[in-house]
Amino acid sequence: MKFRYPTLPFMPVLLTAVMSLSAATATAAGYPEHSIRLIVPFAPGGSTDLAARLIAQYAGQELGQAIVVENRAGAGGSLGMEMVARAAPDGYTLGMATMSTHGANPAVYKGQLKYDAVKDFTPITNVASVPGVFAVNPKVPAKTIQEFIALAKAAPGKYSFASPGTGSLGHVNVSYFSALAGMQLLHVPYKGSGPAMNDALAGQVDAITDNLPSALPHIQAGRLRALAVLSEHRSPMLPDVPTYIEAGFPQMGGGGWFGIVAPAGAPASVVAGLNTAIHKAMQQPEFIKKMDDVGATLVPTTPEEFSEQIKQAVARYQSAVSMAKIEIN
Repeated sequence: MKFRYPTLPFMPVLLTAVMSLSAATATAAGYPEHSIRLIVPFAPGGSTDLAARLIAQYAGQELGQAIVVENRAGAGGSLGMEMVARAAPDGYTLGMATMSTHGANPAVYKGQLKYDAVKDFTPITNVASVPGVFAVNPKVPAKTIQEFIALAKAAPGKYSFASPGTGSLGHVNVSYFSALAGMQLLHVPYKGSGPAMNDALAGQVDAITDNLPSALPHIQAGRLRALAVLSEHRSPMLPDVPTYIEAGFPQMGGGGWFGIVAPAGAPASVVAGLNTAIHKAMQQPEFIKKMDDVGATLVPTTPEEFSEQIKQAVARYQSAVSMAKIEIN
């Protein structure tokens, strides 16, 4: 059998393609050859940062190389994710994607973000889901979410809610809930979740939504009253508090999550290796216990499953922002 070889003008293209393929294969085969950086797009502390450091410790052991956590906070997580999107797709820069960075932010800042939540990343695995909770200051005369809705409808604009800032996940979630319930609440934005929580505890604002791990001590101490949980199922920590789904608002979805992504174009073998190493890390007793302590549920997924979760989050928050009429200029 005879083969026809490409004519001379096509040889450089062919050689370039072969060399690129060979380089990618060699890189994937030897991966990792040096330390990996894991960018957390928020300040230290909190469940996302905790998960990143557990992954760094245990997945690093599985891979035989150090994973160094870098906190790059700013713009609701967008600055850190931009760094990940712009990095080389070689598996040596990873990022912690969250419902904010890959759900709310693309909807709120549509056309302003310097990354595409779907096209600019290679999903590796989801790591954990963390319930959110809608709570009110005890001065509010509502013992259930239905009672709160009735109060708010009877006095439009009287009741207020705090958020970590305009366009934040807390702002979007409560605004969406308000639109679904047909009530009008006064939004009071703060510069961060700490000041927002402080004023909710002091009664300067009537309501707040926050991650359950952060709000739980205040709920248990009676400084806040939980009315609804943003999760697919009731939290074992608040077994008497219904989910938004049970309350008649399935559109709210199943709460927040955070997982690992790489820049778009990461080699398939690198993605598979990271997925395996991170899943093994998540099986460590300390990893399980520490995530359980903050109310997080471990949700290891395939890259394909995590990709679908990201797409669903983007679509859901596009609907939420549109319905709630949230505009950020």
